[in-house]
Amino acid sequence: MDYTSIYKKVEAYVTDLFERMANPNLTYHNLQHTIKVVARTKEISAHYHLIENDLLVLFVAAWFHDTGYLFDEVALHEEKSVQVMSDFNQTLINDNDIIKSIEEVILATKPSAKPANLLQQILVDADSYHFGTKEIDITNKQVHDEFTARNGPISKKDWDRQTVKMLENHRYYTTYCRELLNDRKKKNIKKLKKNIEQEPDEAATLLGDRQSVKAANNLTTKGIQTMLRLTSENHMKLSDMADGKANILISVNAIIISVILSVLMRRLQEDTYLTVPTIIFLSSSVCTIVVAILATRPKVSAGRFSEQDIDTKKTNLLFFGNFYKCTQEEYEKAMSKMMVDSEYLYGSLIKDIYQLGVVLARKYRLIRWAYNIFMFGIIISVIAFAIAVMMSSSGSSITLPQGSPL
Repeated sequence: MDYTSIYKKVEAYVTDLFERMANPNLTYHNLQHTIKVVARTKEISAHYHLIENDLLVLFVAAWFHDTGYLFDEVALHEEKSVQVMSDFNQTLINDNDIIKSIEEVILATKPSAKPANLLQQILVDADSYHFGTKEIDITNKQVHDEFTARNGPISKKDWDRQTVKMLENHRYYTTYCRELLNDRKKKNIKKLKKNIEQEPDEAATLLGDRQSVKAANNLTTKGIQTMLRLTSENHMKLSDMADGKANILISVNAIIISVILSVLMRRLQEDTYLTVPTIIFLSSSVCTIVVAILATRPKVSAGRFSEQDIDTKKTNLLFFGNFYKCTQEEYEKAMSKMMVDSEYLYGSLIKDIYQLGVVLARKYRLIRWAYNIFMFGIIISVIAFAIAVMMSSSGSSITLPQGSPL
């Protein structure tokens, strides 16, 4: 068996696996941790002068023991690590006994397991080697960060208590690690207990933090509500202004048309030269009124919605045009669903504001056209009246009665 080739291929495969499936939340159980465990496995096993097959078992198990973190739940990561190792090594190591030994060594790293032989003891001790070194300050923080990323926040004081409990229940199985690391582990426990005594009670702090977050969330929610309310009110004011402008145009031009029809039309029989200016004036007024009416004319939709529209959040229940044909029970049921769904509720408010904006854009565009028609109609009509009067006056001065000395 080419041990050197196997070592290289295993190392290259696991390294590539961690790099390809890198998870930023794995601040501790990552490639760096695996490399350290491999190095410590070599250190401990060197003390016991193991045979080549045993070294191969330890080497492969050390490299694969935490690969399960890249795939499955934490509680099952050892089993997944065994599966990953078996799939890779079926063609690489043609010895079922060695594969079986590697599986048993990896499974021995489970917290509830008890190592049954020296190989299992070596890997278990290598995996917890840092408990008896100064590295524990760094590794404890890394494990804490990984835990909070996966399960949510926990106070430092509670975390240190759990760490102390774990260290007190922990034991090194090999005589090499017991003699080398136990004293430092005791110092680490003592240091953590001292830190716990000096740390303030974080329950109140955590409660205060939660209240601060809740207050901030409430403030944000109120800010959003205020923004939506003010935006909606501004749109409604602009809509009222547009309706007022349209009403002014309709009223003024209605008066103009009344005057033209009741007074000026009679004069056309005598003053025929005013016919063209009058028609221009009358046409511009009629067009202005038509466009102003189009700007204010309401548009009503179907007035009904289906349960599917509510489930897919497509219907805006805040606009009467979407529900006026429904029964009160249907509307109340739909509103109850919307009110417990903040996304649907805020989405409906946003949709309502958008639809108001679309209506406003159409209103102001038509009103602008109406004002332009009215303005240019007045100008052209006045010019036409002036030209007609001038031409009429000129024609009157040329037509002289008979017997004139001229």
